Amino acid sequence: MPNKKKEPSSASKLVKGLEGVVAAQTSLSDVDGENGRLLYRGFPIGELVEKSHFEEVTYLLWYGKLPTTEELATFNETLKAQRPLSARALEVLKLLPTETHPMSALRTMCSLMGSLDPRAHIVNPEESQRKAYHLTGVFPTIIAAFYRLRAGKKPVEPDMSLSHAANFLYMLNGTKPTPEMEKALDAYLILLADHGLNASTFAARVTTGTLSNLYSAVTSAVGTLAGELHGAANQYAMEMILEIGKPENAKAYVNKLLDEKKKVMGFGHRIYKTRDPRAEAFRQIAADLCVKAGKTEWLEIAAHVEKVMMERKNIPCNVDFFSAPVLYVLGFPPDFFTTVFAASRVAGWGGHIIEQQLDNRLIRPLSEYIGPQDQYYIPTADRK
Repeated sequence: MPNKKKEPSSASKLVKGLEGVVAAQTSLSDVDGENGRLLYRGFPIGELVEKSHFEEVTYLLWYGKLPTTEELATFNETLKAQRPLSARALEVLKLLPTETHPMSALRTMCSLMGSLDPRAHIVNPEESQRKAYHLTGVFPTIIAAFYRLRAGKKPVEPDMSLSHAANFLYMLNGTKPTPEMEKALDAYLILLADHGLNASTFAARVTTGTLSNLYSAVTSAVGTLAGELHGAANQYAMEMILEIGKPENAKAYVNKLLDEKKKVMGFGHRIYKTRDPRAEAFRQIAADLCVKAGKTEWLEIAAHVEKVMMERKNIPCNVDFFSAPVLYVLGFPPDFFTTVFAASRVAGWGGHIIEQQLDNRLIRPLSEYIGPQDQYYIPTADRK
């Protein structure tokens, strides 16, 4: 007699995309979508952008408190020591085809870092902390080196006298950045460092839940971040701005997209219902940088796009929208934008991985089977 298909219980009701489902507890960041707020360890994101810097914010995320002067000095020296890329790693980076997407290059190199670490297989919070320092310190070096190799230039060695953000730009462009450039990148790194249980962080925690190591978890996260519906949105936002070309073209361009029911990149957010606080915190920094650099046309286009979106859809922009022209002015090509996102979010991934290890349970949701039941096997010769 055929088996009767089980009806799903209320406890196992299908929720597509796990929307509204609480799958983990965290003390790293509080994403308050209804009120448009983002807190790191209780600190409003705007206050941290105004008063702090990426290194101190990373310490806050990892250790749960703001550091003393001595603690911050030690932290900075430990992080700086991880900047150099080994000769073996650089040789592998040089082997990658120049047409490789930068996120694919970063994913490959992240996995390689685990292959080159003799302690990669050891899984515990202390070892994960060491590995988090390593990847956070070396990611900018990998990104900048691949950018320069792709352009036929020699990679620039890290400058240990510079801050994390300033050194990143120095390795990218070969010249020390202005204070406005340093501040803009530092603000971006702070704003994107953590954001609750987003897709890439969830991927990192799922991988960690199997007792796999931090390199594997971050490699999973980098692969997840590369998607258009997650980290790649800033690349597409800038490509849209470049395609518009001039401020006077913006209105017709956006109206055409909306009339064709197509997505306008850089607008809307899965969580934030009123405003993205990261976009608000970044707006003035973006303006200051672009004005100082004499590159106001991109912001003018952005302002026109935003005006049309608010008039027609009443949808505010998200952090990807204003970060796109900033990263472009700083010297990053659009297809490198998501790698810069990764260089920021790796701080949050490290914190979540350690948090998962401290109270681990294998993450194993159910699936609802919707295929056929009670099929009968027919030998190959008898199939029609």
